[in-house]
Amino acid sequence: MIRLQQVAKVYSLGKVLVRALDGVTLTIGQGEFVALVGPSGCGKTTLLNLMAGIDRPTSGEVWFEGERLDSLSDDRLTRLRRTKVGIVYQLFNLLPTLTARENVALPLLLDGLQGSEIEGRVARGLQRVGLTHRAEHWPHELSGGEQQRVAIARAIVAGPRVILADEPTGNLDSVAGEAILDLLEELHRDQGQTIILATHSQEAVRRAGRIVHLRDGKIEGLEGP
Repeated sequence: MIRLQQVAKVYSLGKVLVRALDGVTLTIGQGEFVALVGPSGCGKTTLLNLMAGIDRPTSGEVWFEGERLDSLSDDRLTRLRRTKVGIVYQLFNLLPTLTARENVALPLLLDGLQGSEIEGRVARGLQRVGLTHRAEHWPHELSGGEQQRVAIARAIVAGPRVILADEPTGNLDSVAGEAILDLLEELHRDQGQTIILATHSQEAVRRAGRIVHLRDGKIEGLEGP
């Protein structure tokens, strides 16, 4: 599903060059549950951003289902993210002026869907994460765990092929964090979605089928098939 070949990413901070990734080669198959682990600054978030087409590599190639992402136009990348990639962030990234239902509906509205089709998909998404009863609440009226479940509903509402989650339990207590991991595991098991999770959580690592260890922008080791 996703393949990176000798990928490097270098950022310029004034006169200082920061090598966030350095020659990463990695293949992720359809239906895998992969955990990216390593210390802060090791390149986990950069790697997710490249897989999502949010960023482009300085060198090397990034492929998604046979398409080379770094060669696609910005419009094509935006379309790919809306239809094939669901992204979950540590800080939830919900719009505070929209209800839970409206936040989940946003990707569908941006994709041009209308009326009953949006309503049906949003209702199924909120039901999937157990928040039908909170659909008309504002983000500030929801707990951290509920906000993250809304974010997951938003990520899956368009039926993506892959979910990229960047420290999705990082701002949650252990109980809420475990519930989020349960939900991601259910999506992987029941719907066959590919899950790629950047995390410091040992509980998350235990649930993954494959573990990619990163350090200083390089793959330090792999566990699993």
